[in-house]
Amino acid sequence: MLTRLVPHPLLSLTLVLVWLGLVNTFTLGNLILGTLFGLIIPMVTAAYWPNRPRLARPFKIIEYVLVVLWDIIVANVQVAMIILFRREPDIRSHWIPIPLDLKSAEAITVLAGTITMTPGTVSAMLAADGGAILVHCLHTDDPDSVRDEIKSRYERRLKEIFP
Repeated sequence: MLTRLVPHPLLSLTLVLVWLGLVNTFTLGNLILGTLFGLIIPMVTAAYWPNRPRLARPFKIIEYVLVVLWDIIVANVQVAMIILFRREPDIRSHWIPIPLDLKSAEAITVLAGTITMTPGTVSAMLAADGGAILVHCLHTDDPDSVRDEIKSRYERRLKEIFP
């Protein structure tokens, strides 16, 4: 009964928090409306999620988000330095194929989104078999180190979150 009422508890909680963040005013009415959204939207969309992803270690998500936020801050500074102080001929852009150990479509989607959110890199294409992702890097002297960093900082953590 409870799973029919709240088929996706994390989604429900996220919807409530996002709603409260969007209205930017915490009142009882906004909390009730956000809770209604958090209950109704997952129930209506449950049929579209027959094989919802399992999270093996959900608290690792906090660590992952903190790592990504830190990397976004650092990458913003690095991209600003490249744009401000490097001449165009000195910028070495590279296309880097990243072989994937991830099997879950959700984990691959999170990885691709993370790469794209980090300034200076963008995920451009996923191999048809899901075994590799093509990443464009604005500037690097060592494409192998970029590949290794993506695998160690992001993919390794996502493998712990998504079994």
